Amino acid sequence: MLGALGLCLVPWLREPQLQGRSPFLRLDGERGIETFPLISPSTSEGLRPDPLDFSPEELRELNRRFGVHGPQPRLAQLFTEGIDQLQPLRTHTLGRLEELRPVILSESRRHRINPMLVTAVLFDELQHAKPGEDHPLAARSGLFSTHGPAQLSLGELVKQGLLPASATQEQIEEARMELLDPDRNVRLLVGKFVRLKQALGLSDRALLMASTSPADAKAMATLAYLHNGKLDYPARVLRYMQDPELHALLYGSRKPITSPLI
Repeated sequence: MLGALGLCLVPWLREPQLQGRSPFLRLDGERGIETFPLISPSTSEGLRPDPLDFSPEELRELNRRFGVHGPQPRLAQLFTEGIDQLQPLRTHTLGRLEELRPVILSESRRHRINPMLVTAVLFDELQHAKPGEDHPLAARSGLFSTHGPAQLSLGELVKQGLLPASATQEQIEEARMELLDPDRNVRLLVGKFVRLKQALGLSDRALLMASTSPADAKAMATLAYLHNGKLDYPARVLRYMQDPELHALLYGSRKPITSPLI
């Protein structure tokens, strides 16, 4: 009888508990309607929550509000992973990030955005940039829809109130040149994360830390998703955020090399 009772209790003991509401859950103040049900990621028993686990409800709401999509086709993902293995390209990308390091740190500090999130996004975008897309002639032609290290569009300038929605052709050309400026492009990327944090109801004073808070990790995965719009993108960004070489580039101390003869 005891053995039979034990067998009956096992399924009940293993039944998953219902998730509570996340701190990201926003309510419409006037009607009390849940406008953005960003709930906590589901967890396996005894494991840390997976920040990449978006529920069907979250995906529907993110698509409705921000127009995000599913993942890239698997073949495209494999191609992207293959590019990341090219050491000469990686070395070139790290060199460009080294040049952007001062503006990354200063703008991230000023707006309370995690600089590793900014660096990881820039690393990915620089790694997978299309040849020639940042040439002024290509930008003026309108052949490419995104420009600069962070691959930002004219639409982002409109959303940040820096370009009229009904801009003239002259204003559009000037805006494209603005996006090509690397430092200006990084400032706009940080501004984009500030804008998205406000849209998600996240505190603009809190510095998100994925290593110490599952909720922060989910928030940063969501920000990365909204930046690119493809469901496989957050996994790459969170992986880059743990890259020791990127950490050393951003936070490592730099000492000038002096000759032993001096």
